[in-house]
Amino acid sequence: MSAATSGIILCLAYIIGLLSTAFTWGGYAVLALGVGAAAVLPRLWRKSPKSWLWLAAGFVGLLASLYFQARVPHPAANDISQNDRALQQVVTVRGKVEGMPRLTRNQRVQFWLKATQLDEVVGSDRPMDIGKEVTGKLYVTVPLLQGTALYPDEAIAVTGTLYKPEPAANPGGFDFKAYLAQEGAFAGLKGRQVNLADEEAASQWGWWTIRQRIIRSQTRWLGVPEGPFVSAMVLGSQTVNLYLSPEIRDMFARVGLAHALAASGFQVSLILGIVLTLTRRLSARTQFGSGVLAIAFFLGLAGPQAPVLRAAVMGFGALIALVAQRKMKPLNSLLISATLLLLFDPLWIRDLSFQLSFLATLGLLVTVPALMKGMDWLPPVLASVIAIPIAASLWTLPLQLYAFKVISPYSILVNVISTILVTIISIGGFISAIAALVWPLAGSALAGLLYYPAHWLILLVEFFGKLPGNSVAVGAISTVQLIALYGLICLVWLVGWLHRRWWLALIVAIALVIIPVWQTKATLFRVTVLATAREPVMLIQDSGKVALINSGDANTARFAVLPFLQQEGINKIDWAIRTEANATNSQQTANSGWATILERLPIANFYDNPSPKADSTNQSSIVAAVQARQGIYQTLATGQTVQIGSTTVKLINAELPVLQFQIKEQSWLLLGYLQPDLQKALATKGGLPKSLVLWWSGERLTPNLLKVLQPGVAIASSNSIDSDTATQLRKAKAQVYSTGRDGAIQWTPSGGFETTRESTENETSLF
Repeated sequence: MSAATSGIILCLAYIIGLLSTAFTWGGYAVLALGVGAAAVLPRLWRKSPKSWLWLAAGFVGLLASLYFQARVPHPAANDISQNDRALQQVVTVRGKVEGMPRLTRNQRVQFWLKATQLDEVVGSDRPMDIGKEVTGKLYVTVPLLQGTALYPDEAIAVTGTLYKPEPAANPGGFDFKAYLAQEGAFAGLKGRQVNLADEEAASQWGWWTIRQRIIRSQTRWLGVPEGPFVSAMVLGSQTVNLYLSPEIRDMFARVGLAHALAASGFQVSLILGIVLTLTRRLSARTQFGSGVLAIAFFLGLAGPQAPVLRAAVMGFGALIALVAQRKMKPLNSLLISATLLLLFDPLWIRDLSFQLSFLATLGLLVTVPALMKGMDWLPPVLASVIAIPIAASLWTLPLQLYAFKVISPYSILVNVISTILVTIISIGGFISAIAALVWPLAGSALAGLLYYPAHWLILLVEFFGKLPGNSVAVGAISTVQLIALYGLICLVWLVGWLHRRWWLALIVAIALVIIPVWQTKATLFRVTVLATAREPVMLIQDSGKVALINSGDANTARFAVLPFLQQEGINKIDWAIRTEANATNSQQTANSGWATILERLPIANFYDNPSPKADSTNQSSIVAAVQARQGIYQTLATGQTVQIGSTTVKLINAELPVLQFQIKEQSWLLLGYLQPDLQKALATKGGLPKSLVLWWSGERLTPNLLKVLQPGVAIASSNSIDSDTATQLRKAKAQVYSTGRDGAIQWTPSGGFETTRESTENETSLF
């Protein structure tokens, strides 16, 4: 057994040990596998490595898992997140900016702040605490005009509200707390004002100055969004985030072209290709030195991102092979580069960009040659244009399904069509960037030549992004399914018999994903009250059919409703009911949630509240959007009953509004916001059913109304519940839930009520 083979086995054991941290006691399971392999394989496999190597591999896997746990960030005793007294208070935090700021969807600037000092603002019942030394990393957002001039390592003071991040409130939602913890941060700051800590000491040079020189030069004649778009294709979107709109990033991600905006192996390969071509007549050492300098320079510009570092290490290995005049084994180079990076930072094993970069590169190395051989009847250039996106998509698709729960049917086609444009823009962008460093005006002139390729590529992505079915939700897949899918891919790669019968593996893979989702949908009945900030939102899943009650505002639709639908594999809403009435300016904002949903999903039947809407233009656009997807728009009449699957819905009062649901054997009642006098009139008027489940906004409810309703369960779609109302409900022995505290509330006939977040208030269920 050669030393190289032994090294490869140990590298694999290290990576598998890191991956095993996804399971409890995973490292010890790897050790057990190593011991078992040492005892069995040498007896069954004549060419098996020695027993000691399998034992060593098992111990390496265990050590890798322990090393990962040791490197997981934890807040120090003086971490800024440990200052509970300062939470939800207006404070001033001093520190240094880490990394490049970026633009959020809410048109605020976000950046990381390495905190060094905390100054607490005087409160009515709190003493002043000035100059307290702290450590830690903060997730900071500030108004647009306050953050556009910030740059890395700048010393600043930010005044704002300190808060701790919350875990996901809705199934399929973004876990903000876990995201910050992965980045080594445990608190956030919603900033109001930014001041320079020391203007005279402020650094005026850094990699950021070179980046800005390139971005400004390319944007000067290209304009927006083409200028930042070209810069992103050269430097990566992470370094151009402040100038590249989130809508552009979302569009490219939706059609499977997100890699075009990410700094990765393509840029490194392009740089090395240009450098080695220009220095081909020089000595190997000169080529090596030029290549190393070019890679180092690009690494400084793009920043130490995991995919860039992976590509840089592999590029460095190729240069070493060039000098040594030895043939490099790409697979070994990929494995060694991944191991080196994970030794430096084992937490990158959980970084999605690192995982996708590694898998895409693996696919290019092992699958492209086989695809090229099968397409030998095509011209080589055309065959490679087709083979590369197929191979990369094949190896990254299972992970994308696991992470995003959606698939882009047009991904391969878009990648094939856009290859020429991406290549032209990338090469031209690099030439323009180099020229901008010497003479910005020359860089602008060269970048101006890329306007039409960049504009055409954006239009191409917009076209495919608006096609029906541009993204299909397949639902959440389990870790076991993910492992099984990659097991099938590896079997097709390694086993010759299955390699020739790849279609058989494809059928099994589709069955592994589709059958569990289909079976669950066909038998599931579940009611979900989503955790929302303002308007109550409910989804009813009934044997594959879906009803949506209200949409919330655009942010609620984008970050709560759509992620939940993606997780459940829902691509069509069968019934939708909008209950808000007498729209005010704030409610007009809420209406836009329907527009956000209709951009992504069709609604077969849309039932609208008949009360007049102040925003008639918005209502007309919703009508048009529903009908454009072959849906039916109609208004509900007061007293009208609608059947949505096995659930009966009755509009009792349109103005307030009041809506009754008969869900299985339960009676649910939705109450809109009611002033006390309206509640009194409603209770006196009568006609209200005794509600087993009361669903309302958390505002005060009068004793008379509660006496009429007599709810057994009360669900408040709000961050808090009126204290008097909560006291009355508990005295009546009702179960009380709040989406602000408990997260989304789900009910099934067999499991009763369950919360997304654990709560001690309701330990048992009535159902």
